[in-house]
Amino acid sequence: MNTSLSESTVQFDSGANETARPAWIAWAFTSAIAAAIVGLIIGAPIAESHAHAQFASAIYKTFGFLCHQIPDRSFHLAGHAFAVCSRCTGLYSGFAVAALLYPLARSMKRTDAPRRIWLILATVPLVIDFALGYFAIWPNTHFSRFTTGALLGSVAVFYIMPGLIELSSGLTRRSTRMV
Repeated sequence: MNTSLSESTVQFDSGANETARPAWIAWAFTSAIAAAIVGLIIGAPIAESHAHAQFASAIYKTFGFLCHQIPDRSFHLAGHAFAVCSRCTGLYSGFAVAALLYPLARSMKRTDAPRRIWLILATVPLVIDFALGYFAIWPNTHFSRFTTGALLGSVAVFYIMPGLIELSSGLTRRSTRMV
């Protein structure tokens, strides 16, 4: 039995590499942006505590458009609140971690999203946690806010990444046809 490989028996599918590249670029870009956002959330109190008030203020102001930033509902670092509340910290952190791990959980070739019921089920704990606190039935905590946010953020990745992969692949196909 001949165990050596000849050039005629080894074939590379260069087309597969060309279609996979946009998916990996979309993943890398999304993961980097998500990690940078988490870095800014945590970086704001660090900047504030190290006398970089102008930089910290810009971060707080930017995230102020997205979050109520109530200090009692936010994690603190170095004596200063995170740039967003604990629930939003969970949403962004869950999204970032799931985005980074996405290729381990799903093929980068897949552009189909899971059934919507999973997104709805991931939202239910957050809604319950919010409602119990809002109606003063049960006090929610930083931990409950963070974990329910992280659950929803991590599940959201599985709906957003397939769309971004399909979009990036479509843009690549369109640009190669134009050339």
